[in-house]
Amino acid sequence: MGLNTSETFRLLAVSSERSVLRLLDSIAESSDWRLEISASGLDAMEQVQSGTAPHLVLLDIPRGNGEGLQLLPWLRRLRPELPIVVLCDPEDAAKQKEATRLGAKAILLRPFSERQLESVIQRYLGTSNDGADAEMASEDIELLGEDEFFLSVSPAMRQLRAQAELLAQTDVPVLILGEPGSGKGTVARLIHQRSVHSGFKFLRVNCAEMPADLLEIELFGRENGFSNGSSKVLGKLETGQKGTILLDEITEMPLTLQARILKVLQEKRFVRSGHAKPVEVDVRILAASSDKMDSAVAEKRMHADLYYRLSALTVHIPALRHRKDEIGPLLRYSMHKVAKYYGLPPRDFTPETLEACQNHSWLGNLKELETFVKRYLIAGDAGLPSGLEASSGSTSQRSQGEPDGITHVDVEAGEDSASPKSLKSMIQSVRWQTERNAIAAALEKTGWNRKAASRLLGVSYRTILYKIEQYEMSAPDSYLSSLSGARSSFSNQNKGNGKAS
Repeated sequence: MGLNTSETFRLLAVSSERSVLRLLDSIAESSDWRLEISASGLDAMEQVQSGTAPHLVLLDIPRGNGEGLQLLPWLRRLRPELPIVVLCDPEDAAKQKEATRLGAKAILLRPFSERQLESVIQRYLGTSNDGADAEMASEDIELLGEDEFFLSVSPAMRQLRAQAELLAQTDVPVLILGEPGSGKGTVARLIHQRSVHSGFKFLRVNCAEMPADLLEIELFGRENGFSNGSSKVLGKLETGQKGTILLDEITEMPLTLQARILKVLQEKRFVRSGHAKPVEVDVRILAASSDKMDSAVAEKRMHADLYYRLSALTVHIPALRHRKDEIGPLLRYSMHKVAKYYGLPPRDFTPETLEACQNHSWLGNLKELETFVKRYLIAGDAGLPSGLEASSGSTSQRSQGEPDGITHVDVEAGEDSASPKSLKSMIQSVRWQTERNAIAAALEKTGWNRKAASRLLGVSYRTILYKIEQYEMSAPDSYLSSLSGARSSFSNQNKGNGKAS
């Protein structure tokens, strides 16, 4: 629903609950929208028919009273584009599913805070004062949290958003595929927020970040055998009851655990280690991977039966270089968000920078773009990477296997020291050295445990392996010898215990 920013936004709250109305009054005091209240569904019907239609309806469904749901189909027929948010009790699972079936945009479960209520209002009213928000219609941007959003400016992403909303109405597993940094976790969160599970937890487990024994405990928990006196550790399959769990990089999960996940999907229960009684599971499982799944199955890194079970509903996220019409809006929106986070005025992108960004291949996708925006906020055009100046034809020749997180840019040498390009190369050389030192420090701090170092740096395990190999090829001798020694020690250790760190 496109909104005219010159008019006053109206929110119609259908509720007689004092606590809800107090929260709405408090939020309305500092907002630029007008609150209208209807005590009953009949009153709301008269108000919508006789007056100007609201921009958003909050429909409160008290526990044990389902009459308010009768208003939903009537509103959908009268105003198909009108977003309706249902306030409901977590125990009323049947009403949640019925409200979603009847067309509710979102369901907010009690008890909710003022912040949660304000967030859902801003999501559908589009009343944010952020300058970047005003550039796009409210239906183009989906706020999923303080630092997460889903942008659907291009036809491909609008289709993907519609697909995610459709999949949210089902209660079956979904496989999300895409390159590193393309937004697989964001799509998973979008599916979660549009589903009946939205009032419960959304949990994410990166299967590449921990060894098999810790991953098993992370998912399934464990009983007994702990020296600190604790007899039970609950896994995410239990703590996420009624919610959604995303198994990121599912092909990195050991096959034995994949088989257990398959059994959970089939039987809705599992047996925790050290405990004979089955644990019932009520959680929606989503899976994501940046691998080519047919290769993963052929190489026996992906359990074939689990893949077939997951792939019945599959979402493919296009790479950023295949949706270039979103690069400009993404840059501007990300700049405003990043500037607001750091308390700095946003920096405008020069026409030359925007053209370079349009021609860049963005192999790191959204993560690379976010890293670039942060750097541009501080340094402007002086922080423009040399790789960003290349045409899309030349940048596409770079390895498709380059990982996300820390973006590598080749440092050019041999140019006139007075040229602007040489200055940019010098800046990249400093950033490259800083990146290398950060990795070395993380490795030393974690006793050369590469998985622990990747968690410390906030990047994927594959990224840290790629960077170590990369810097072994180009680093100074002193650094090379330290890294080589570390890899040698890991190799000897793995020969002894049969495990890779």
